[in-house]
Amino acid sequence: MTGPGVLQPLGETLTQRQKMLVVGALMISMFVGAIDQTVVSTAMPRIVAELGGFGLLSWVFTSYMLSSTVVVPLVGKLSDTFGRKWFILGGIAVFQIGSLACGAAPNIESLIAFRALQGIGGGAIMASVFATIGDLFPPAERGKYMGMFTGTFSLASILGPTVGGLITDNYGWRWVFYVNIPIGLIAIPAVWFNLPGRRLPGKAKIDWLGAFLLSSASVLFLLALVWAGDKYAWSSKEIVGLIAASVLLLAAFIFQEIRHESPMVPLHLFRNRVFLMSNLTVFMIGMGMFGSIAYLPTFVQTALGASATASGVVTTPQSLGLLVASVVGGQVISRTGRYRWQTILGAA
Repeated sequence: MTGPGVLQPLGETLTQRQKMLVVGALMISMFVGAIDQTVVSTAMPRIVAELGGFGLLSWVFTSYMLSSTVVVPLVGKLSDTFGRKWFILGGIAVFQIGSLACGAAPNIESLIAFRALQGIGGGAIMASVFATIGDLFPPAERGKYMGMFTGTFSLASILGPTVGGLITDNYGWRWVFYVNIPIGLIAIPAVWFNLPGRRLPGKAKIDWLGAFLLSSASVLFLLALVWAGDKYAWSSKEIVGLIAASVLLLAAFIFQEIRHESPMVPLHLFRNRVFLMSNLTVFMIGMGMFGSIAYLPTFVQTALGASATASGVVTTPQSLGLLVASVVGGQVISRTGRYRWQTILGAA
């Protein structure tokens, strides 16, 4: 039902063809962001060999994850108010600029900085993609499309290590970044011409303090994890101080979200056991999955002496299983409405 000052649901304003074009563009955007993570992992030994800075290797991954972690909740909230279109397009543009800069990086320090820029774009894309699916389709259909997007992520994870190894072995590591550019540009026209750019009526109420507190807590905690056991001992005052500060900032963030009328993260959602357990499950599985994607190729190349291409092949079975399970699982959930046993089986 609509009325004065109430927007008609986005899914009702688009034809099926327009929806599919937008979905296709979003899948391409997600594919580029996902494949970037895995192609870079196979190229890292070559990057370090040319640019130096082996001690900073983890920051090439951490800077991307750090900036994307900070951006995701903020963009999610802003796009709720101002619409998804411009954040998707802006995310693609920033990611492409970051890819170009990474490919031209003259040293490891600049590469880390440009990876952070890439992360801003990638975070904006990821935050907008899944929210847009919620805008376009009713709840009964979302599982099917979520499965398709997870499958796209998995496909990128399958192709990324091998493609990254082939590119690195034959054309050099810089091309693992340059290859993102033409693929990403394909998505821009489909989003531009088919996804309406609209915002909710009224003045936006953005929780800027909440965004700052969550971002600061995330940054300090990630710094502690990266530096602990390497630059400083786990029991050192620097690491203890970083962890303590991050906990205090997180507590301040929770207090801010409770009192703010339009919180960036609606904490009441965590009272729902399904929502809470789903997030905990994704968190635990993600640690193992992304950890292996980031460091297994480096181990295979440096410790076992394999080529970049061979190191990419090693991670393929994991990604292949993820692809099949995500697509099939999404279809089953859409048709049956049941998800509990799939979650238990997948976590096991």
